Amino acid sequence: MQGRHHAMRAILALALLCSAFSGEAQAEPSADTVARGKALAEAADCASCHTTDPSKPFAGGKRIDTPLGAIYSPNLTPDRETGLGAWSDDEFHRALRYGVGRDGSRYYPAFPYPNFTKMIRDDLLAIRAYLATLTPVHNSPPPPELRWPLNYRVVMRAWNFLFFQPGIFEPNQQKSTEWNRGGYLVTGAAHCGACHTPKNIFGADRRGRAFGGGLVQGWFAPRLDGAERSGLKSWSVGDIVEYLQSGRNGRSHAGGLMAEVVANSTSKMSDADVRAIAVYLKDLPAGKPDPVVTPPPQAEIAAGKAVYAHACVACHEADGSGTPRIYPPLPGNANLQSVDPSSTLRVILDGAQTITTPRAPNPGSMPAYAKQLSDQQIADVANYMRNSWGNAAPLVTPAQVKKARMQ
Repeated sequence: MQGRHHAMRAILALALLCSAFSGEAQAEPSADTVARGKALAEAADCASCHTTDPSKPFAGGKRIDTPLGAIYSPNLTPDRETGLGAWSDDEFHRALRYGVGRDGSRYYPAFPYPNFTKMIRDDLLAIRAYLATLTPVHNSPPPPELRWPLNYRVVMRAWNFLFFQPGIFEPNQQKSTEWNRGGYLVTGAAHCGACHTPKNIFGADRRGRAFGGGLVQGWFAPRLDGAERSGLKSWSVGDIVEYLQSGRNGRSHAGGLMAEVVANSTSKMSDADVRAIAVYLKDLPAGKPDPVVTPPPQAEIAAGKAVYAHACVACHEADGSGTPRIYPPLPGNANLQSVDPSSTLRVILDGAQTITTPRAPNPGSMPAYAKQLSDQQIADVANYMRNSWGNAAPLVTPAQVKKARMQ
């Protein structure tokens, strides 16, 4: 009888314990947790990739082109059938930490789980708590359009074995709290290396080339390390902060995909987090050096100077000084001196529109020259700007311009 009494007490205690855990799992997240999740979702720039229709934010379906084909971003709203509404915390955590979907399938690394794996569980679940507050939208994105054999997700098991290293960010005890916060954001939520690190033929980061610049959808995301000409060596922490918060500074303007990042992400982040990112980036040592550049022949310089005098001098001035924060200066311009000229060619061909942010509301624009200038003329003027006023960068060929024009 006494044994049965003890057994009943044990069963009752276990039931109460399970009830307590169940209640904890169903508890509403605090306002602070939701706010932290919103801030982290902005740092991760989730909106840029997961929004197709601005009236339906985070509903997915945006086409993302990669060298291996196209994928479409999933629905992050709390819709139970097509979004995250029926997901558990553990399923969400597994997706972001290990790149494994709810059904056990593997995600492609266009979804930056190799970066999100560096985030702690509480922060990942804070993002989920914020996403759960969004308006549910019923939307099923199209399936991926990847080439064989990557159209079979099982291939990602081998990719993960070769290239994926799960594990949270490990603080450097020799660095400041601010530096470590910056490192946590840059390598984790903000996933800067997803664009700014070159990739191998399998779409994985090239080892030993972190933040060395990468080609993304026809644009070249420049180096973020301390490279002298094409990196951030000449930028101060304040320069980086101003650029991330406003989309421009006295040295450069954000364009292309980076303009989206500034508009949807870094301009909305807290001053402390943006400064932490800047402190971390400014401390990155220079990686692989840029190639030694042979000065272009004087005939090519003269041809490019003539095009520049006709099309560029009115805004950028004869000495390339421009008007900082309106027309970016060209001498010492890191983006202009990148080994890969893709971004320079995109701007010349398509023109540019300076983004407006609360800190920099005045707009600016540059006309497109795709119709006015030939491939040879664009190559000439690009080479002139990339190799004048102390600049040095590899020569651009008309063939490269033609390829960029076709993209």
